[in-house]
Amino acid sequence: MAQHDTLILTASCASRLGTVDAVTGYLREQGCYIADMQTFDDARAGHFFIRAEFRKPEQGEFDETSFRDGFALRAADFSMEWELTDRNRKPNVVIMVSKFDHCLNDLLYRYRTGQLAIEIPAIISNHPDLQRLADWHHIPFYHLPITADTKAEQEAKVWQIVQESQADLVVLARYMQVLSPELCNHLAGWAINIHHSLLPGFKGAQPYHQAYAKGVKLVGATAHYINNELDEGPIITQGIQTVDHSHYPEDLVAKGKDIECLTLAKAIQYHIEKRVFMYQGKTVVLGS
Repeated sequence: MAQHDTLILTASCASRLGTVDAVTGYLREQGCYIADMQTFDDARAGHFFIRAEFRKPEQGEFDETSFRDGFALRAADFSMEWELTDRNRKPNVVIMVSKFDHCLNDLLYRYRTGQLAIEIPAIISNHPDLQRLADWHHIPFYHLPITADTKAEQEAKVWQIVQESQADLVVLARYMQVLSPELCNHLAGWAINIHHSLLPGFKGAQPYHQAYAKGVKLVGATAHYINNELDEGPIITQGIQTVDHSHYPEDLVAKGKDIECLTLAKAIQYHIEKRVFMYQGKTVVLGS
């Protein structure tokens, strides 16, 4: 069965008897084969999460509108929040970056080789340094310099590009600017940032130097959704690597760059595969 015949159904609701059957039973009735499924019941919060990847019926036409209408009735009985996604559709991802190019290079490689099933309609930067890299990939590059006086105007242009690109996701691939509360509100829940340390520790500037000063034995990176609190958004993924007293700040930076790339790519993969649920200020990641 080709992947283009596959859909993803995600849903969440209060924990109740029959929640799994509400999804699996409906898919069986529609003649849909479940190829992959994960569930999680948060016993403390009393909330249930499910992700089902399924194939359309092999016989007959699949009417997505009728399928949605039918499941909406079933979901209403459980007050479910749900979403149906075409597995084969490549989401539009707008990337924002400053001067550090390691995360952007990694994402462009995964995009070019098909490891990340995405489209990149725009790269936005507050510096011109990475223009040639974007040009080589035939991706529109927008150089939008920013100062304290022009921040509102610059962010208005950013938001315009995001909208015109019909972006499904915005990725801050080492974009070294703090977004305004207004832009954070626009992007809440669909913008991922990579932070070059294990949050919530070592925030702000030079986290690896802070870590070195404390004699840490682990370095890492955190990918999280943005919100109005600086580096406090719901965490999607974290990566770590052991170090010791022989690692100087420059060594930690080098190791950290590799971890940042892997951690950010993994977070994007989870997001586009509809594995991430945001709930009570944190995330549930199914099938990670």
